[in-house]
Amino acid sequence: MIKAEVVICGAGIAGVSAAYSLAVEKGVQNILLVDEGAPLSLTSDHSTECYRNWWPGPGDAMVALMNRSIDRMEALARQTGNTFRMNRRGYLYCTASPNRAAEMRKSGEQISALGAGPLRVHSGKPGDPAYRPAHPEEFQDQPEGADLLLDPAVILRHFPYLTEKVVAALHVRRAGWFSAQQLGMLLLERAKAHGVRIVSAKVIRIDQSKGRFTGVHLAGGKQIQASVFVNAAGPHLKTVGQMLGVELPVFNELHQKLAMRDTQGILDRNAPLVIWSDPQQLDWSAEEQEYLREEPEAQILQEELPAGIHTRPDGGADSPIVLALWEYHTRQVEPVWPIAEDPLYPEVVMRGLTRMLPGMRTYLQKAGKPRLDGGYYTKTPENRPLIGRFPVEGAFMIGALSGYGLMAACGAGELLAEHVMGGYLPPYAAMFSLERYDDPGYRRMLDAWGTTGQL
Repeated sequence: MIKAEVVICGAGIAGVSAAYSLAVEKGVQNILLVDEGAPLSLTSDHSTECYRNWWPGPGDAMVALMNRSIDRMEALARQTGNTFRMNRRGYLYCTASPNRAAEMRKSGEQISALGAGPLRVHSGKPGDPAYRPAHPEEFQDQPEGADLLLDPAVILRHFPYLTEKVVAALHVRRAGWFSAQQLGMLLLERAKAHGVRIVSAKVIRIDQSKGRFTGVHLAGGKQIQASVFVNAAGPHLKTVGQMLGVELPVFNELHQKLAMRDTQGILDRNAPLVIWSDPQQLDWSAEEQEYLREEPEAQILQEELPAGIHTRPDGGADSPIVLALWEYHTRQVEPVWPIAEDPLYPEVVMRGLTRMLPGMRTYLQKAGKPRLDGGYYTKTPENRPLIGRFPVEGAFMIGALSGYGLMAACGAGELLAEHVMGGYLPPYAAMFSLERYDDPGYRRMLDAWGTTGQL
């Protein structure tokens, strides 16, 4: 029998951030971080490593959480000389549709009003505010909010790799990327320096008595007796919740990522994360269409595919690597490792990129062998996290950080620690608790929910 004060199940970025906040900032002693794999080695190791504070409503909860999380990341970057290489290049949402350009302006005004920063509109007319290009490596003293560019000539002057069909581009400014492993290891090492211990094992049973958590059983026969349990199990969040007798409203989607060599330098090495906001239908030859018709899993590829293909440079100025992602068929699945790779994914993504970056056509016939990996997005129905208490005394959760776990981790870990310690809960805390589903008004809002705001 091992005794501990806190047991955290899951050593991904959510569990590590929770351990950091509890041990380093709250002074909690005797914390065990339990995972059958190495820390930060599952979904946390396969991210695009991006962040942003630009999130739609309803309400300002997501913007507030992300602003807080980014504040905390920036503070860590300043303390450490930016060891995890945080930049603020931004997200660049692009469209060739005048109607979508109008939607960008409307949604931009709404998100700005939620606290994401001012929206500056650049229409190409005298009196427009000045557009300030992003510094490729800095995160300090950079613009806030977003810049909506409505003059194609201005867009192509700053982003010449885009298609000439682009009519609008929304440059979100409190956004960029960083090294996930470096940030995660910084949090983990500081937590370990404050007494957090790692246990390599699988949680197979959770004990409770009279409605209170009492301990866990590990594969191999060991038991841990503790006062507090934290479910930070990532894709296994639902399974671990069931061990407590609670059915969490979450599911998993497999998302894949492509890393390829851009040997011709089609995408500028100083580019932001570039996103195509228009749906598109791919061009296939008659022979290819015949093949696709014979493959049940490929039927969708002949239809209009959703918006959201995105890409960014990866590595330093000397690196030829670009990352590209496009979830053109999201499906709810049970998590398994290694992930089931889609053999058509590289071809589909490359074709999709050419609509936004015409120069990528050079790789359609002679692309080098790409690297494919990915992970699972653990999601609630409305794509907002679960951070707070279980209906079991002493048990808490931090998860359903669907594709935004890295950017939210520093804020989510802090919020989890406040729940555990009975401390200050910010106004947005209620929007991430499990209890929100007990509110009839919230359930009605779910029925009218529009966008997930994933990108």
